Amino acid sequence: MSPLPYSESAPVFSAAEAQAWEQVRFAGPGGESAEWEAMQAAGAGVAAGVQRDLRACVGAGSGAGARILVLVGKGHNGGDALIAAQLLLAAVKGATAEVCLVFGERSLRPLAARAWRELQSAAPGRVVLRAAGAEWSGTFAVCLDGVFGFSFRPPLPAVAREVLMRANALPVGLRAAVDLPSGLGEPGAFQADVTYATGTVKEPVLSLPNAGRVRWVDLDWNLAAAVVSSTTRVLRPAVLAPLTRLRPAAVDKRSFGHVGIIAGSRLYPGAALLAVRAALRSGVGLVSAFVPESLVPAFAAAAPEAIWVGWPETPEGGLALEGLHLIARRGERIDAWVVGPGLGREVETLAAVGEFLVAEVRPTVIDADALQADLARAGKGVRILTPHAGEWQRIAAGSTPESFTRSTPHVVVAKGPLTRVVAGGVAHAVLAGGPVLSRGGSGDLLAGLIGGLLAQSPDDPRRAAARGALWHALAADQLAQDRGEVAVATGDLLSYLSPALRALG
Repeated sequence: MSPLPYSESAPVFSAAEAQAWEQVRFAGPGGESAEWEAMQAAGAGVAAGVQRDLRACVGAGSGAGARILVLVGKGHNGGDALIAAQLLLAAVKGATAEVCLVFGERSLRPLAARAWRELQSAAPGRVVLRAAGAEWSGTFAVCLDGVFGFSFRPPLPAVAREVLMRANALPVGLRAAVDLPSGLGEPGAFQADVTYATGTVKEPVLSLPNAGRVRWVDLDWNLAAAVVSSTTRVLRPAVLAPLTRLRPAAVDKRSFGHVGIIAGSRLYPGAALLAVRAALRSGVGLVSAFVPESLVPAFAAAAPEAIWVGWPETPEGGLALEGLHLIARRGERIDAWVVGPGLGREVETLAAVGEFLVAEVRPTVIDADALQADLARAGKGVRILTPHAGEWQRIAAGSTPESFTRSTPHVVVAKGPLTRVVAGGVAHAVLAGGPVLSRGGSGDLLAGLIGGLLAQSPDDPRRAAARGALWHALAADQLAQDRGEVAVATGDLLSYLSPALRALG
């Protein structure tokens, strides 16, 4: 299966491929001018990202009087960091920057030296030069790491390791790496909270534990024709563009699909409600929820927009086998299904789910306890599987989502610090979201959201999964920036789905 088009996804480069690509791009007359423009754009993107992500750092001291520590190497990453610092000082009156030129001022390459001069000229009296061996004290709002870029080769020079280790030990609101965390995964490498991949996304940043949250600073380079070796790509916000447009006027609720959700138990009742509430926000026309019959009165009061169907229960409160007749009687007009949130692992319930999946040919999202090895491949319909790492080991130990999807028509949304949407052996990484999603119920929201999108486009499960995963993550970013990452609840995410779409405009 070919990847999503360039309008919706971009290639991931190896470090060598990125270096070769940039050499070609900036070769010939005007190359230095183009490099300077790119450096300015990268610095602006990093500065905008820092300001955005700082909002999630409650009490980071990012207002007037804020201190910014800037670690600068010899080349373009250092220049990007210096330009970002200049823009941050312009945005925050009274803020100061302390700059460490790790290898000395004479080592700066021409464009980095230009950025250093412009920073000093733009903010006189607010920029302090610190020697590499100097001791820092106090709290910094931001530490910008621009020491090494993709041309770094281990080991770390001693002077750089010492600087990075001292920076890692400082109390800092936000540690931000430009393009890649300096030192990659070497001992003493920079420990980033966020890494802003500039221009292109390089493979190492997607697997480094010290990269933190990874964000792409898209410099509007035309990467469509780039030849890369990686099968991984990154989702672009444009994949959500259809959700931001006016809908046709001559429509009714049936025009936007009907999703059925089989979920819940007396042991885990909330998961079903979360999935339903997310589906209701997806833009789908109708939501039918098949849940244990004892839960229906409370759930109908909490979400009256859904059609609640009471399913006979086992003595322990799970879905009983005898409820399967409801699918034939109430599910004939459903376009797509979600199965799994809050089901529990009762033998009878999983047997009922198995019988349903074997017979069901419509596209289905399989989540949570329904993610069992004997269920993941059941039936002839296309499935969207939404496992976290532990669930993946349960259903397909020894294989990767890439290899699994090469031999099946299914889509895997591999959830984790870096969520990937995998189909046909091609992975699309979601460079959004973060630890604010590390809460019970987050996956239930995602399953419901993807299911609602799937019902609207049942013939395009990969896009439904990609849109749901990216939308879910962007809403999490909006939530974190507005309210921080700690004092929030999973259900709060629902109120940020609309702002996440509006921000794309």
